[in-house]
Amino acid sequence: MTLQNFQHVTPPLRLFHGADSLSQLGRELDRVKSQRAVVVCGDWLAAGPLFERVRVALGERFAGVFGEVQGHSPVSSVEDAAGLLRSLKADSVIAVGGGSAIVTARAASILAAEGKPVSELCTVTGADGGLRSPKLSSPKLPQFIVPTTPTTAMVKAGSAVFDPASGQRLAMFDPKTRVHSVFIDPEMILSAPRSLVATASINTLSMAIEGLTSRSEDALAQGALMQALRLIGQHLPRAARVDDAVTRGQLVLAAILCGQGTDHTAAGITTVLGHAIGARHNIENGTVNAIVLPHVLRFNAEFAATGMADVAAALNSPRTGAQADVEPIIDKVTSILDELGIPGRLRDVNVPREGLADIAAHAMGDWFLRGNPRPVQSAAELQQILEEAW
Repeated sequence: MTLQNFQHVTPPLRLFHGADSLSQLGRELDRVKSQRAVVVCGDWLAAGPLFERVRVALGERFAGVFGEVQGHSPVSSVEDAAGLLRSLKADSVIAVGGGSAIVTARAASILAAEGKPVSELCTVTGADGGLRSPKLSSPKLPQFIVPTTPTTAMVKAGSAVFDPASGQRLAMFDPKTRVHSVFIDPEMILSAPRSLVATASINTLSMAIEGLTSRSEDALAQGALMQALRLIGQHLPRAARVDDAVTRGQLVLAAILCGQGTDHTAAGITTVLGHAIGARHNIENGTVNAIVLPHVLRFNAEFAATGMADVAAALNSPRTGAQADVEPIIDKVTSILDELGIPGRLRDVNVPREGLADIAAHAMGDWFLRGNPRPVQSAAELQQILEEAW
């Protein structure tokens, strides 16, 4: 047997967890010599009492706030945030909130530094079918995150913004926008409604499953993803019933482990359909993930037997003798989702059946599709999955 060749590079991350975490924010800003920090958050947070906790933690370093983050980070909102960063002469960014706040902060930092429109900075597919990501060489503002939801976006380097005109997600990739520090504060993570915590954690669940069932053979990523799944299985059902900071804190840690692990694996159809449906129909990606995941698992079963065994072990799901038997895993996943009260069909979230063909066609252009364990040959295969989920 030949020793496998691979690389595993783990980006640095400073994480602070607990009631004293926000007290470390000033010290972390001092590490990067920041004196003009700008907060990026939603309007509900900017106008609420929790904002004062962040402002106090920043002290004299507070330079201003962009408090108009919108769901799915539309291009126009990101451009407005970039303009404010420039006008305030920001030297760091504090994203407070969930995935949309975090992505908006990163993407705005890219636009502010590069001085070009998103269309010139995003990853595109070349004539040969290969992906081309422009080199974003300008220095970027240091990123800091105070999460309110358990989102995998915390530890990513990609920033996908939504273009309403084309209905497409435009992805910009820049490792210089990776977060420096994350502050998991109990009051902040208790501020999100249970429904949002649930959908964000479902996204973690589906991403971890897709990472484990991908063609990657990275044992370090496998360990992170299996632990992320264990934490989801143990804590997500309780999070649907009670507002508990300890439980939510574990879900945030699961999201971080999943985000780090999937940096070294691939995604697949569940993620792609979440992208294709979520912004276009104004539905949380996690809700779409929950609806389509069982159908995607069946589609991929024979091509991902080893990964399915890891998923079963992490979720304490029984296995039968048939290597490709995915039904026990689906039963386990479904039992978790049922406790959350998530709709079970696409029709239940007002996705029109006549729009499924268009969704499938758009999804074929998503580069995450290349990581699916079973090759997708045509939009018709995606449409069949959508029909089954409808």
